[in-house]
Amino acid sequence: MPQAIYSEDVHVGDAMPVLVKAPIDKVQLVRYAGASGDFNPLHFDPEHAKAVGLEGTIAHGMLIMGFVGQAMTNWIPKKYIRKFGVRFADMTKPGDVVTVTGSVKEKIGKRIVCDLAAKNQDGKLLIVGSFEAELPSR
Repeated sequence: MPQAIYSEDVHVGDAMPVLVKAPIDKVQLVRYAGASGDFNPLHFDPEHAKAVGLEGTIAHGMLIMGFVGQAMTNWIPKKYIRKFGVRFADMTKPGDVVTVTGSVKEKIGKRIVCDLAAKNQDGKLLIVGSFEAELPSR
């Protein structure tokens, strides 16, 4: 659970803590398929993925979005989050190391607006997004 964070302590330009996830592996993809109910073979069957024109399997987009949400709520308790949205920019592949970053782009009173990004180990943008939070005062 994140430590208490107050409006007075957050400023435009502040970076949220970086989250780096272990390399995506097949076991994780199969587990996520079971948890989410998304059994599309693109996520665990390399031959199927190649048959539809991909180089191999790809991670579930919502798994990567979950990593972004994890990074966000590791910093800001979820009870303060008011909006959260992302745009998927590219596919995540097995073996990719996903790094999530973000920073405060706007502050109005106690409300902050933060940009978010998830990139792989080569710097390829996987997800871009933002969130808004209403922080408490001291």
